[in-house]
Amino acid sequence: MTTSLRPALPADNERIVELSLDAWEPVFASFKQILGDDLYARVHPNWRTDQAASVREALERNHTWVAITDDTVSGFVNVIFDPEARSGEIYMIAVDPNVQRRGIATELTALALAEMTARDIDLAIVATGGDPGHAPARATYEKAGFIGAPQVWYARQLSPNGANPETGADPSDDAYNGLV
Repeated sequence: MTTSLRPALPADNERIVELSLDAWEPVFASFKQILGDDLYARVHPNWRTDQAASVREALERNHTWVAITDDTVSGFVNVIFDPEARSGEIYMIAVDPNVQRRGIATELTALALAEMTARDIDLAIVATGGDPGHAPARATYEKAGFIGAPQVWYARQLSPNGANPETGADPSDDAYNGLV
């Protein structure tokens, strides 16, 4: 198996979308397990459609490189450059599950960092989840020298009047706000 890297071409876009959805399936399964069925359905009702649209938008707006393995697009990295702030962000990265754990994400990350350096950027950032589905991404970024700063994202589904649907507590009640 040989892998090479090159700038993405418009002809690569649908393959990039396809492999990203396959690669991120475990992430959304992890989200579903954490959030539960009802909240997950509220937050990510059409994750595949929404994620495909996000990838297409990123491909239009940002710089993208692909990994080619055995003549097929096997991964991609999408980068936002901010020359004024001298920063760059690895906005999206994914590797086809059929070729994961072979160093392709590491190569794509190294390419993104080299592109940042070539543009006189001195701050590289990347964000990822703390859930089990994102563990491989965290390992890749840590291997590349990124330092993680913990962040927590909270979600709660509300009933139409704002009450907690599980307890029925009303947000105007002192008990709801922890005042009693």
